Amino acid sequence: MTPAVLGVGMTRFGRQPKRSAVDLAADAIRQAVAHSGVNLGDVQALFCGTLYLRPGMGQQVAAALGLAGKPVVNVDNACASSTSGMREAMAWIGAGEVDLALCIGVETMSTTNKGPLKLDVEDPVGGSGMVMPAEYAFKGARYLEEYPQARAEDFAAVAVKSRRHAALNPRAHFQTEVTLEEVLGSPPIVDPLTLFQCCPKSDGASAAIIGSENAAKRFGGMPVFVRSSVTAAGGLRDRSDADRDTTSVLAREAYEAAGIGPADVDVAEVQDPFTIAEVVYTESLGLLPQGEGAVRAARGETSLGGGGRVVVNPDGGLLSRGHPLGATGLAQVAEIVWQLRGEAGDRQVEGAKMGLQHSAGLSVMDLEFNGCFVQVYSR
Repeated sequence: MTPAVLGVGMTRFGRQPKRSAVDLAADAIRQAVAHSGVNLGDVQALFCGTLYLRPGMGQQVAAALGLAGKPVVNVDNACASSTSGMREAMAWIGAGEVDLALCIGVETMSTTNKGPLKLDVEDPVGGSGMVMPAEYAFKGARYLEEYPQARAEDFAAVAVKSRRHAALNPRAHFQTEVTLEEVLGSPPIVDPLTLFQCCPKSDGASAAIIGSENAAKRFGGMPVFVRSSVTAAGGLRDRSDADRDTTSVLAREAYEAAGIGPADVDVAEVQDPFTIAEVVYTESLGLLPQGEGAVRAARGETSLGGGGRVVVNPDGGLLSRGHPLGATGLAQVAEIVWQLRGEAGDRQVEGAKMGLQHSAGLSVMDLEFNGCFVQVYSR
């Protein structure tokens, strides 16, 4: 049976040091319940994705909302934590264990993490001092070497597009546009990346009500169906090849399972903690030709109103919507659902019928990913 997203909710992302994780999660959940039309008491299990918060986060949220006694699963899978929780919920639904599940993602980053995210010192690469901006800067430098038609300015143009989209999203961390000159002139982080090409660390929560086909029929509304969902943890890197293999393989599997091709995708939520990530992954997903992602993004082909075939990250993505790690995956889901239901307001992709989500988490630096997910959605 095909699982359905019955409703979604999301707090604003940003620095919110006075709001607790439970408060943020409860806010997102109440929105999702109202959006879905279900009764909170009908939820049969809760799946909570978070990385840095205390153990038993899902149980604390359940208790605060009167759901104590329901099954709770807490998931830690780096930036893909809440997507992992959602997939676990869909597995429970597919196995007939439950008919209706609540998925949440929550993180408070502004008060618990200073500077670049600290990686495990016992990891063979992270222990050498590698941090995430440097990881993606290496990808950017390699991309410029492999594809001489691309320029560092093309990466910066992705940030300009991202901020313009986020300015249309009242829930986004950043609410103002920036110019190409401002992006290039922002403090250098690791060449070719500047500060405005790196995602912020945000506080926030997101939620989704997931149900079976029977639940979708029972509750009515405007369900969005998960046409396919595939995942893998990237294996040890082959450093002689580009770091795009896992996403490419999963994309092919997801398209085949959904019975579509990349040309059928109208709107995509793509993992973009840094500008180069959006470029690399849109190519790996088949949304843009190999080696042309940077120049086409700079031409506006992935922008709202840009005349391209697909709009990428109309909500601003991780770069500008913000990146509370545990909440990011379900924030992507929320945007896809709003787009396919025609509820995205000023950032609506006209005629959006098919959506794609790419969610990836990385903390073990010698692996390509902790977990990578590609999911296809439609009304």
